[in-house]
Amino acid sequence: MADNKLYKIGITHGDINGVGYEVIIKALYDNKIMELCTPIVYGLAKAASYHRKSLDLQDFTFQYVKSAEQASLKRPSLINLLEEEVKIELGISTKLAGQMAERALYAAGRDLKNNTIDAIVTAPVNKDNIQSDKFNFPGQTEFFEHYFGGKDKAMMMMVDENLRVGFVTNHLPINKVAQSINKEIIGQKLQVLHHSLKQDFGVNNPNIAVLSLNPHCGDNGLLGSEEKEIITPAIELAFQNHINAFGPFPADGFFGTGSYRKFDAVLAMYHDQGMLPFKILGTEGVNFTAGLPIVRTSPAHGTAYDIAGKNIANGQSMRNAIYLAIDILRNRERNAQ
Repeated sequence: MADNKLYKIGITHGDINGVGYEVIIKALYDNKIMELCTPIVYGLAKAASYHRKSLDLQDFTFQYVKSAEQASLKRPSLINLLEEEVKIELGISTKLAGQMAERALYAAGRDLKNNTIDAIVTAPVNKDNIQSDKFNFPGQTEFFEHYFGGKDKAMMMMVDENLRVGFVTNHLPINKVAQSINKEIIGQKLQVLHHSLKQDFGVNNPNIAVLSLNPHCGDNGLLGSEEKEIITPAIELAFQNHINAFGPFPADGFFGTGSYRKFDAVLAMYHDQGMLPFKILGTEGVNFTAGLPIVRTSPAHGTAYDIAGKNIANGQSMRNAIYLAIDILRNRERNAQ
């Protein structure tokens, strides 16, 4: 398998009223992308034209195609999902934007199932306006888990140059976190993280740090018993199964002292516990859905309605998401040999 293989990378346009098109176009404006992959945007031709004009990039154009098989090797392609005119309302959450985001996810998902593309990179969606009779998931991670039959298998992993963070629970209200954590689910997430580090990132013998749930690791039960009754037994069992898991560590001291640098990945118990330090320590990271047979990445930011249309969004996280998808595809092919 040659590293110069051109994978077909499907890119869903996300929320048309956010920064999705801006970061996609800025990422694809770099001609080096075409040397590494064949990008195919699942979106709206008129929305793409609207955003391109607002960026004043006269020398950037999409090749409009009807299917992924027709993708251009010379410039980024776009599959137009709707011929009608669409109303762009920058910075505003609308039902139309949610419907178009959903349509792109299902179109790209079908092509990935049919092997006409090799991976999916998703632009940010609004988790509220995308909800429908077909899409009733708290996030795109859960959508891909359902769509590709990986029930309870997928894990959100945030990836940056110096930090990887996996999560036991994803998009869950904080008052439901404790009741959703048990020894089995922590053990399962450790297995997913361990396997992904080896298969997707080429780490031969990964070391994983596990965070506590309660402040100060529960202070020997004074501030909570989950560390003693659930998390520590899960770590011990994982170690018996040849997974190098260590902890639990209190999150504040762990990140504050830079201890995360000693490990190949960190397993957080809930969303903000891992996401907050990740976004402080790395501004151009990537969201990767680990644990599934398919490759899906996304920039590590949201729709950013507040800066939509102002030509100030940074496209590097989207570009990194494309690069990471390519790297993971390459690593998986190497491991399959």
